[in-house]
Amino acid sequence: MLARTESLSKQPLPGPVVKLDPYKPANQQVYGLVRQAIIGCSLLPGAQLSEKEMALQFGVSRQPVREALIKLSQDGLIQVLPQRGTFVRRISAKRVADGRFIREALEVAIVERAAHGIGTEQLARLECNLQEQEQEARSENREKFLELDDAFHRDLAQSIDCIAAWQSLEDIKANMDRVRYLSLFKESPLLALTMQHRAIFDAIKAHDPAAASAAVRKHLDELNFSFASISTRNSEWFEN
Repeated sequence: MLARTESLSKQPLPGPVVKLDPYKPANQQVYGLVRQAIIGCSLLPGAQLSEKEMALQFGVSRQPVREALIKLSQDGLIQVLPQRGTFVRRISAKRVADGRFIREALEVAIVERAAHGIGTEQLARLECNLQEQEQEARSENREKFLELDDAFHRDLAQSIDCIAAWQSLEDIKANMDRVRYLSLFKESPLLALTMQHRAIFDAIKAHDPAAASAAVRKHLDELNFSFASISTRNSEWFEN
């Protein structure tokens, strides 16, 4: 889809034409694809995004591209510089900290409620996800692992019939996700993250809200412990 750049640059959005689903809103698809390219490090800080070239790449008019860029700007992933262009932003430590704070508050509430009344079907779905996580962790497939990681937390919200909680998290965790991706190369081994997810699952399965809450806090603390190392190792990725 979107080609990977190997160093920080101001190259435009690369890659061949991407065929979108004609039955889904184009602006949402463009937003999702570019967001994932930024989070997954295919588009690096400083990369320039051309509205015209993006419209050609996605085979759409400029309007859905413009709408996608507005949303990406609100997420703190890109910035528009007058007379210069639109660029992928460096990571904001403040946005990362804010996202982590809000995520902990929401996820603690989610797992505590799930521990009180999760059903057999929801537990089976989470167990299946964990088994897939373990497989991808062993093969060091970071991209697939992150997809399963998000699906695990989304399924927790669905298990209490509150998908809106996950949607709220999606809106505020973009910069946090960029740090999460960088952490997978050194600071946060995939199998260790899988074990943390397993601890959350076991507490919920045991109907122990206090243990579930503690497991989520420990899981999200991973970012606090690793942030200094990540920001030092990748200093050019972060805003001063």
